[in-house]
Amino acid sequence: MSEEATLGEFAQGDESDNQEQEWRNVQLHEIAYKRSDNIDPQEVALEKHVGLEHIDPNRPDPDWESLDDLSSTKRRFEAGDILFAKLRPNLEKSAQPDFEGVASTDIFPIVAESNVNSKWLLYRLSSKPAYDYARRTSAGTRMPRTSWNLFCNFGFDLPPLPEQRKIATVLYTVDRAIEKTEEIKSQIERIRDGVRQDAFSRGIQESGIERSDDGLKETYLGSVPNDWQLRRVDEVCSHVVDCPHSTPDYSEHGTPVVRTSEIEDGRYYPDESPRVDEEGYQKRVSRLEPKPGDVVFTREAPIGEAFKISEGMKLCLGQRLMHLRPENGVLDADFLVELLYSDMMQSWFERSARGSTSTHVNVGDIESMEIPVPPIEEQHRIVDILGGFREQLDSERNLLSRYERLKRGLMQDLLSGAVRTTNTDIEVPDDIAQHG
Repeated sequence: MSEEATLGEFAQGDESDNQEQEWRNVQLHEIAYKRSDNIDPQEVALEKHVGLEHIDPNRPDPDWESLDDLSSTKRRFEAGDILFAKLRPNLEKSAQPDFEGVASTDIFPIVAESNVNSKWLLYRLSSKPAYDYARRTSAGTRMPRTSWNLFCNFGFDLPPLPEQRKIATVLYTVDRAIEKTEEIKSQIERIRDGVRQDAFSRGIQESGIERSDDGLKETYLGSVPNDWQLRRVDEVCSHVVDCPHSTPDYSEHGTPVVRTSEIEDGRYYPDESPRVDEEGYQKRVSRLEPKPGDVVFTREAPIGEAFKISEGMKLCLGQRLMHLRPENGVLDADFLVELLYSDMMQSWFERSARGSTSTHVNVGDIESMEIPVPPIEEQHRIVDILGGFREQLDSERNLLSRYERLKRGLMQDLLSGAVRTTNTDIEVPDDIAQHG
């Protein structure tokens, strides 16, 4: 499927065709049933267990773990069953394994009847109306669960089997594009991580020739080039400032408040950030007003994420964050961000973390932390190389986001019948036809 694919590519039927292929309203229990084989995993010749942690939201293929160390009662499933998480349905977890095994008892193994394509049913049960219904029928405050007796009454419109297959084919095609994009992204990340490891342990000389072992020295962080200096963070940053220890007074509009959950892999994603008005902003920046080139660092939940503030970006800090301002000409901000993600620094964060329930590093730990600082020219060479990977990853993330938006739109329109596939030239692959 091309990036430019739209609903129009799948909707070419006329009104008379649609009227001849009527949908009918059904409840889930009329077209599917729950597999109820509760078993002891040590008494069956099966190898794979699927728990809630093995199902990612909006991803149809689950992961699994070995049954070796499991003893509590589990629920058997067959290849092609739909696994729907009844616990905390707000997490929106459902999948369809291509293998047999056992599942957590907090998962429904759902089997489609013979007149229903189970791949179509997977998408139907992965839709917002299905998850909303599961939430409404859940009981419990901290760990809400729905029950099959209630969830099986979920009602929806069922298209004829040929149309089910076509709808499933369209959505399956998008899922395969998403899967391929994620594979490419993971491959780039693996290569980037290896290059980053070499860059921070051996550096990048102007000649491009890798330093020999004789050109390295051992530090508390590991091996680094001999001519790199170990310097305290508060020596190479003009400001090292903790965030305000107060909850912001949020407003509907205004300046974004950065939260730790919105920082990942060197990037800040502001779309979900809450806002504060100008008065709230001034309170948040009273210690130091963020400016382009500064670095924001997470010191708790999680430790070790960071990003550089870009030109034109106005923001203030929420909680559990630190604000670093590298000295111009001494420490490059992009280099600092890459360094913070290096294996040597991530290992140091893990060793230095305090607390049990919510681990963190103290401000004083960061201020006094000694980091390897190469000559500024070598910092720039490292940034140039690692920055190329960052651009590739940004491109793949943008493509992935477009596919995910396309899938949401297709699910809404195709599963509701707003867009029909009755008269389109869609070839149903074996991967879909085998499911009914």
